Amino acid sequence: MMATRTNALARFGRHIADFVAEVNYAQRRMLALRTNPDAYRVGGAKAPDTYAEFLFRTSGARLHEPAASGRAQGRPVG
Repeated sequence: MMATRTNALARFGRHIADFVAEVNYAQRRMLALRTNPDAYRVGGAKAPDTYAEFLFRTSGARLHEPAASGRAQGRPVG
């Protein structure tokens, strides 16, 4: 009886931890998308006119990919 209750609490804790990790990932991803300088372009998909403009557009936050072992376990990029 006690072991069943302990297992249920452990599963519940894992579900809470998974939920918090997913919300954290979504927040980081949304911040990266909102602060991306390329997202505020006006006038369609126009190439940058100068090298300085190219550097500004590519200065947004980069997403780091997990190691191959992490990708195999389904860990999201970021």
